[in-house]
Amino acid sequence: MTMSDTSIQPDYAALAAAPVCADPFPHVVVPHFIRKDDLPRLFASLPDIQAGGSFPPSALSLSPLMQSVVQAMEGPELRRIIAEKFNLDLDHAPTMLTIRGRTREKDGRIHTDSLAKRVTILLYLNPAEKESWQKQEGCIRLLRGPHDVEDYAKEVPPVDGTLLIFPNGPTTWHGHRQFVGQRYTIQLNYMTEDARARSELRRHQLSAVAKKFSFPGLGNG
Repeated sequence: MTMSDTSIQPDYAALAAAPVCADPFPHVVVPHFIRKDDLPRLFASLPDIQAGGSFPPSALSLSPLMQSVVQAMEGPELRRIIAEKFNLDLDHAPTMLTIRGRTREKDGRIHTDSLAKRVTILLYLNPAEKESWQKQEGCIRLLRGPHDVEDYAKEVPPVDGTLLIFPNGPTTWHGHRQFVGQRYTIQLNYMTEDARARSELRRHQLSAVAKKFSFPGLGNG
């Protein structure tokens, strides 16, 4: 149910009910974490991002609707359910949230996330009708190893408010076939509390300032 014209309530019940899959590493996929009825107006209110790379919310002009989604992603209910589902203590874990609007040729190469990121949460905000997703371009793959993007256990199209969550580790290989173009993702990470995480958070904050100067049209004012 939609809370108001400027607010969206994600489907926390669907997340709570979603099973943890073990292959190729523990993960959860929740289709329509953003409900179908809310998707058209959220798609219409996405920020105009013409550059590649990740942008913190402070570097973008976000609609009230998009701000409500960001607040929900960083809120306590999502944190609580993820902690319970993966048996993690996330009470004091710092968060880092970024938004992508475009994917470049170099993006999607096979990788594992920084070990400063304890958990990776990806919310995909693209209409399912795009032909590229049907050709498996830009669809995130959970891989069995570091060498072959075709050796995957799970493929997740980046569409229609789908949520993907996995705790990070040395074998959490993922990537996608090359795709160049518009591809909206909100990425949230629960971070460790060590020096490495603090350094990454500082770099993230400095990047927000730099991007405001590099792309002045993206700033909030």
